[in-house]
Amino acid sequence: MRIRIVDAFTDRPFAGNPAGVLLLDGQDSFPDDTRLQQIALEVNHAETAFAHPLPGGGEADWALRWFTPATEVDLCGHATLATAHVLHTTGAHTGPVRFATRSGVLVATPDRDGSITLDFPTAPLTEVEIPAGVGEALGAAPLACFDTGPNVGDLLVELADEKTVLALRPRHRDLAAHSRRGIIVTARAEDPSQGYDFVSRCFFPNVGIDEDPVTGSAHTALAPYWSERLGGTVLTGLQASPRSGRVRTELLGGRTLLTGRAITVIEGDLLV
Repeated sequence: MRIRIVDAFTDRPFAGNPAGVLLLDGQDSFPDDTRLQQIALEVNHAETAFAHPLPGGGEADWALRWFTPATEVDLCGHATLATAHVLHTTGAHTGPVRFATRSGVLVATPDRDGSITLDFPTAPLTEVEIPAGVGEALGAAPLACFDTGPNVGDLLVELADEKTVLALRPRHRDLAAHSRRGIIVTARAEDPSQGYDFVSRCFFPNVGIDEDPVTGSAHTALAPYWSERLGGTVLTGLQASPRSGRVRTELLGGRTLLTGRAITVIEGDLLV
């Protein structure tokens, strides 16, 4: 099987979020879960995506699953973007591609400028009390906290300003007690003329990822959050990890469009 490493939500190598992608072209089902998890651990990126084609005439074109080095996840934006990129650049699929996933059918549409737009469910936000200890674990005082619903499974935390988000050095082990997957921290951009409206970072210790470089699924919560506070339905988020990346978001009620680019940086053969 051919395996590819794709940097997603970026137009240059060694930035954005890397994902492993395995297209199971000649198969009509997935290998057993143990094998998928072993491969994801071997690839050792935030997510590895596995996809196989589905029979024509159905509601989806490809089945898609995502694994971190530690577990399978319900929703992953950057590995979906990476998979769509591989399908289009290899000619395995043309035009919009419909993925059957744990989170329903997700559509990835190639744009004329080379970017890809993902159609994802919008995360429902529920304000919650600031959990005791979360500020100490982050190293900064939260202004507000929101639960992001079952698909995303994170705690969304607004902090005072962009500088505070950038300066965080959290205690990752202590963060694990406060959500199912992890914590999204965010603040409005200090200078929107720089091309982004809000900034974020994502810490996911419960799935084996201390800090995720660029998280598409988190932006299904960030989009409604900042649309309400900043006005407008089209915004751009900067995820300010060391690799960094930008996600253009468009809020369409119960759906959120996430747009970004991707680039393949490694191709090789899985020998076992």
